[in-house]
Amino acid sequence: VPPVVTGKPLSIGGSEGRSEATGRGVMFVTIEALRHLGIAPEDATVVVQGYGNVGSNAAKCLAEMGCTIVGLSDVHGGIYNPNGIDLAVVNAHMLETRTLQHVPGVERVTNDELLMLPCTVLVPAALENQITAQNAGKVKATIVAEGANGPTTPEADVILRQNGVFLIPDVLANAGGVTVSYFEWVQGLQSFLWKEAEVNAKLREVMVRSFAEVLAKATEMGTDMRMGAYLLAVAKVVQAIEARGIYP
Repeated sequence: VPPVVTGKPLSIGGSEGRSEATGRGVMFVTIEALRHLGIAPEDATVVVQGYGNVGSNAAKCLAEMGCTIVGLSDVHGGIYNPNGIDLAVVNAHMLETRTLQHVPGVERVTNDELLMLPCTVLVPAALENQITAQNAGKVKATIVAEGANGPTTPEADVILRQNGVFLIPDVLANAGGVTVSYFEWVQGLQSFLWKEAEVNAKLREVMVRSFAEVLAKATEMGTDMRMGAYLLAVAKVVQAIEARGIYP
């Protein structure tokens, strides 16, 4: 039953837009967070840690929305330009060298320094446990959008909240990939492929609605977005169990 396997090539029933979906989902919720805080995308600067599938697509999509990308990094270190980084130059350099090393017109920074750069949005899209109790107090971003799984430790969560940083948790921010995997499953069941524009529109609808629901729960309970997401998830599970009764 091929539909149960997602992330397939298009030639065997994969979905348009799947490879960009996680990074695009990060963009959708980040734009909603900017709107919530009254910041125009054109006034926002973005730092992205990690330039793999998630980080590169998040940077690309945020740039398309008008944000200025000022910092990027890969496993070898980071690059910074407060006036903005030309992603076309970066991508051409990456295609040739497979690294951000020696990209022209930028300042070299370490991965640790990258997390502390002044910016509107910080997207940790690399490894877990990158923002910790040791460096959370030095994070200068207004918004942290977790593109990676678990990039912020529980201790760092507390510090970021005390410092007024608006954190979009991984369970929400990077859900675009699994959402489009669900769309791929649905398309497989229907034996019908959607156009990429339709996939992206449906993804936006899901991500925007999810952000609003998590924000409403967090506001209602007087907590941060991560706990708001957890409370919302647990409530949905409870509702399902109560509706099903004794049935699995």
